[in-house]
Amino acid sequence: MAKAVAQHGPLCVGIDPHPGLLASWGLPRDAAGLERFALTCVEAFGGRVALVKPQAAFFEAHGSRGVAVLERVIADLRDSGTLVLVDAKRGDIGSTMAAYAAAYLTEGSPLAGDAVTASPYLGFGSLDPALEAASASGRGLFVLALTSNPEGASVQRAVGPDGRSVAQSVVDAAAAANAGAEPFGDVGLVVGATVGDLGVDLSDLRGYVLAPGFGAQGATVADLRALFGEDLRGVLPTSSRDVLRHGPETASLRSAVDAVRRSLEM
Repeated sequence: MAKAVAQHGPLCVGIDPHPGLLASWGLPRDAAGLERFALTCVEAFGGRVALVKPQAAFFEAHGSRGVAVLERVIADLRDSGTLVLVDAKRGDIGSTMAAYAAAYLTEGSPLAGDAVTASPYLGFGSLDPALEAASASGRGLFVLALTSNPEGASVQRAVGPDGRSVAQSVVDAAAAANAGAEPFGDVGLVVGATVGDLGVDLSDLRGYVLAPGFGAQGATVADLRALFGEDLRGVLPTSSRDVLRHGPETASLRSAVDAVRRSLEM
């Protein structure tokens, strides 16, 4: 990751084949339209950004044909030298979590990118199979900590008997998983760029922080600095629809990516 960020900057671009975006691109809302949309994004973003984040749900919505498109997106991006974060937000227990880990974090699986998003809200320990698979295969895990949806606060900012918020307990568990890593370990966090008050201490994390919400959802570079401090090392701002709305022309998508990258240099 460090090499990719040094080469391309910290921007993560999402591939979100939302039905409204398919329509705005003049594409049918079916698997054929999904494929055209996704492969255009691969052509536009491959080799130009550090990290690309396909949202798995929009592919899964088209059944087996959609999942096949996701597999091709992952393979083509990796062939271009671009890191892939599969945004699947998986979370379960025991053998089911182990199966998710096999699908998204094990060498040889067609759904395995370079990292996957995961939910710790069945208890951070439920993610152990994914942590073990990530460590074994050299992949990463981005764990939900503070999300930007209003409903999230009732769970994530709730305070436990030890006086820590649930979100802080997630942060601390991630930091423990990364202990001794230099500079960053396998476990990153997802912290929405629009959450307002951070309310957690990230100083011991030793992991990357994915910050969705940059761009169309309203977050700016000033918001990122207010949230994470002036030193944004390790923060990966994510922009999806703010870039994707410039399609379907590949050149327009690339221009949009370049504009967002320049804004992050300010």
